[in-house]
Amino acid sequence: MASTARTLLAPLTLGVIAIALWQALVVALAIEPFLVPSPSGIAGAFADSFDRIVDAAGKTGLNALIGLVLGAVTGILVAIIANALRFLSQMLAPVVAALAVIPIVALAPVFYAMFGAAANTGRQLVAAIAVFVPMYLNTMHGLRQVEPVHRDLMRSYAATAEQTNRMVLIPGAVPYVLTGLKIGSSLAVISALIAEYFGGPANGLGIAITSAAAGSNYTAAWAYVLGAVLLGALFYGVTAGIEALSQRRRGGS
Repeated sequence: MASTARTLLAPLTLGVIAIALWQALVVALAIEPFLVPSPSGIAGAFADSFDRIVDAAGKTGLNALIGLVLGAVTGILVAIIANALRFLSQMLAPVVAALAVIPIVALAPVFYAMFGAAANTGRQLVAAIAVFVPMYLNTMHGLRQVEPVHRDLMRSYAATAEQTNRMVLIPGAVPYVLTGLKIGSSLAVISALIAEYFGGPANGLGIAITSAAAGSNYTAAWAYVLGAVLLGALFYGVTAGIEALSQRRRGGS
């Protein structure tokens, strides 16, 4: 418990110091809000627009969540199949490398053209592709970390490939899968957010930031940015909590 408190206290202390310095510099140098708004101004705009920010965060968060689930499930299943069929893993290597470097700015308009600008499908697929890569790579790495003696033991018991996967490979890969999920959670939010800049329904945080900035209401834009930060922190915190809970249970067993 004390270790967890220290882990949380350090970043919180740093954050408080950074915000205090930010506020002091803005006031001391009389920096205009259109350049850099003060933390107090952002907090005020956040409170004034709280309902709208929560609503927009819900829309963006739902797209990110759907993309996270879709990308995670697909990445895990493809990795399990590819691990069983080595020729398939070699075939997929350049595909995964290509997916890892495809810019979201190129994918989003294509998906909007395919599925229509009134649908959120494009945003969800962008998030799913972003999540797929770390999930696939981490799962593959975990599946290949099994000790050869464990494989030999399963062979000596005449275990089938399905039994080996279920009893040895997949349980051993769980920590790596959870690490991929933690990484993917942040990528899902970022991808869904950025995809909103290129079309689709005008109901998420990304379009809210764009609209506020276009109207020269930069303090409000920063308030929506704060909402995006909190949304990303929520996704990361939940997945990190799942990882910590899994480690505690594995340690207890």
